[in-house]
Amino acid sequence: MELIQNTPDLSAYLAADEVIDHTHPLVRETAARLARQAVDSYDYARLAFEFVRDAIPHSQDSGDLRVTWRASDVLEQGTGICYAKAHALAALLRAEDIPTALCYQRFDVVHGLVAVRFNGAWHRQDPRGNKPGVDAQFSLDGERLAFTPDPKSNEMDCPVLYAEPHPAVLSALQAAPDRPYLWKTLPTAL
Repeated sequence: MELIQNTPDLSAYLAADEVIDHTHPLVRETAARLARQAVDSYDYARLAFEFVRDAIPHSQDSGDLRVTWRASDVLEQGTGICYAKAHALAALLRAEDIPTALCYQRFDVVHGLVAVRFNGAWHRQDPRGNKPGVDAQFSLDGERLAFTPDPKSNEMDCPVLYAEPHPAVLSALQAAPDRPYLWKTLPTAL
């Protein structure tokens, strides 16, 4: 699958905004802590991925009813669904000048991931969090995502790389008072 940037301007994939708030002190502190452990930008990207995947539980898996959507809130509250965890990872990567896009897969509902740019190519990563049957790994050499779409079931990888969260995703997150409500309003298409 060919990944397609929704904007040709690569700097858009480094930008901070209300959601990917990588100028927030907590995001900067977390990025600096991870960067001290890294030998290079590839190692930093892997460490940031593993931190978000492993240290921030997926709220459905942990039973946490809170809904987070802003990267700094995900880090502060230590919870989020796939979209929120993707926002946190994007912020941590962009904080260290690694171009990062948000991207999606479609199953019964839309699933969120990120893509990082290294060596002139985009590489999708899924920080959702592992559990029995899910083994997502950081990889620049072939995808190791949490889920593989089944085209026979009308599932698909969406090829567009977004510089900002898709509006349908963001409005569902922002409107949800809790995760059970969110589960009823998750986008099924983009």
